[in-house]
Amino acid sequence: MQSVEVEGGEHARRSSLLNSDEPLIYYYDDVRTVYDIFQRGVQVSNNGPCLGVRKPNQPYEWISYKEVSDRAECLGSALLHRGFKPSHVQYIGIFSQNRPEWVIIEQGCYAFSMVVVPLYDTLGTEAITYIVNKADLSLVFCDKPDKAKLLLTSVEKGETPILNTIVIMESFGMDLVERGKKCGVEVFSMKEIEVSTLNLLYYFHPIYLWRKKTGAMITHQNIVSNASAFVKTTEKTFMPSSDDVLISFLPLAHMFERVCVVLCHGARIGFFQGDIRLLMDDLKTLQPTVFPVVPRLLNRMFDKVNTSLKRWMLDFASKRKEAELRSGIVRNNSFWDKVIFRKIQASLGGKVRLMVTGAAPVSASVLTFLRTALGCQFYEGYGQTECTAGCSLSLPGDWTAGHVGAPMPCSIIKLVDVQEMNYLAAKGEGEVCVKGPNVFCGYLKDPEKTAEALDKDGWLHTGDIGKWLPNGTLKIIDRKKHIFKLAQGEYIAPEKIENVYLRCEALAQVFVHGESLQAFLVAIVVPDPETLRNWAKKKGFEGSYEELCKNKDLKKHILEDMVRIGKESGLKSFEQVKDIVMHTEMFSIENGLLTPTLKAKRPELRKYFQSQIDELYANAKM
Repeated sequence: MQSVEVEGGEHARRSSLLNSDEPLIYYYDDVRTVYDIFQRGVQVSNNGPCLGVRKPNQPYEWISYKEVSDRAECLGSALLHRGFKPSHVQYIGIFSQNRPEWVIIEQGCYAFSMVVVPLYDTLGTEAITYIVNKADLSLVFCDKPDKAKLLLTSVEKGETPILNTIVIMESFGMDLVERGKKCGVEVFSMKEIEVSTLNLLYYFHPIYLWRKKTGAMITHQNIVSNASAFVKTTEKTFMPSSDDVLISFLPLAHMFERVCVVLCHGARIGFFQGDIRLLMDDLKTLQPTVFPVVPRLLNRMFDKVNTSLKRWMLDFASKRKEAELRSGIVRNNSFWDKVIFRKIQASLGGKVRLMVTGAAPVSASVLTFLRTALGCQFYEGYGQTECTAGCSLSLPGDWTAGHVGAPMPCSIIKLVDVQEMNYLAAKGEGEVCVKGPNVFCGYLKDPEKTAEALDKDGWLHTGDIGKWLPNGTLKIIDRKKHIFKLAQGEYIAPEKIENVYLRCEALAQVFVHGESLQAFLVAIVVPDPETLRNWAKKKGFEGSYEELCKNKDLKKHILEDMVRIGKESGLKSFEQVKDIVMHTEMFSIENGLLTPTLKAKRPELRKYFQSQIDELYANAKM
């Protein structure tokens, strides 16, 4: 990593992989847009398999690169025929889970310079209505009839008058067509809309990604520069080819899944069946070589391994391979792989050679163990939607944990003072700010929020607190965005505290809460169903999971363990929770408490648990 002087004499840091202070924009001369990424894949794939799906207990079935390209061009042409003109910004909604049609629609829009607006199926009716109106969506593609019904209901109520066309990927009845006619909405099947190819036109407008009710405008250059930086970083240890296979299960509505370099190299993408509970079966069947993964899934993998083998055997084998990691050696053919780790590797299909994780912190112990157990290139990155996906990434050969790598070649990173929290750039600490061709161009129709995120010099203020480590890597140590004050004026960063408490063996999830009129913190905790009974037994408690979660004496032991780990991790006394509620249902996307990338929805959690929170504070006053 190199230091570079920026505006006002400040110092920032850039990737040591660059020969100049200018961030990398393009890796391949013939790839300037996301459309080019796919077209390069068409050329190098030799018309090999491109997108695959499977039915339960069946093998994957594939469609070729040429078929994807032809269908995308036909679909884009149909949109032109319906009056969507590239000379104006045109917004096309996609309301669907991951599947081949998602990519086909996306590529069809890119080919004819139309704007993709993803809608999450977990956002809820109010948010869907908001986005349709905010982005002026007159046409939305849906995967299932139920989503079309939801959209039609909003039109019938007069909530989305702009919407006039719905295209459905799966089969549906004529009742939907008739219902649409009554409220002025045309309802088509995907097959109907894929018509003859017209001449391609090349104008490129942004892509829009939604964070709550804010649309982030992501350009083709943003995506290409981010993908190019990933290829540049990993080029000496991992270069995708047509032999590679990626498992697609993270939401395509997020850039982490979509800044994917495999299509550029003619590789395949296999989609999961749509049910996360069947993911392990999909992995065994697909046998992916590239596996993007979020920390929550890593933690579940770690817990399963911990309970499947004797602890001392795992520790011993892991230490042997950890020594190799420190020397920069990554392999899956050692004695320990054959004896201990082969089953773990086989559970992911047995062929994974690249894993990438991000979106939330991963504990150093979990990351190090999985790197040893899986024996593949395992990168951890950091970023957010506003910098497309990533701005920092592990460097090949540095397999140490506890940081998020160095600046990617597309990014320059600096830390700025956050004086109210006593983080100073002069001490190598401060808010992480990012500049480069991967930084977005603002929020759709929201100049005020844009000005909050992007300063006059083009620096993105992330809201995260970082620290430069002696080896030049970045460590995320705190959070500015969700900071609040307690009654005595102490600043609290709840996510930092939650990550500490998640080291408790008995816990799967933690939500820390505090208020400006209260002097202390409380928490809602979800004990881990797979570890709680064994942990409780060591403390002298037995019973079912539900019975243990209701046990007040066991609750005291869990709270004591949280406080102990908090002290060991350096939490101040005011950062420790004073009381907890044990909840038996996991926070999830389905119950509206997690985002599609499995981050906590803090306002929703607060509202959902308001009565329990009020009771905790009321009991403290008795």
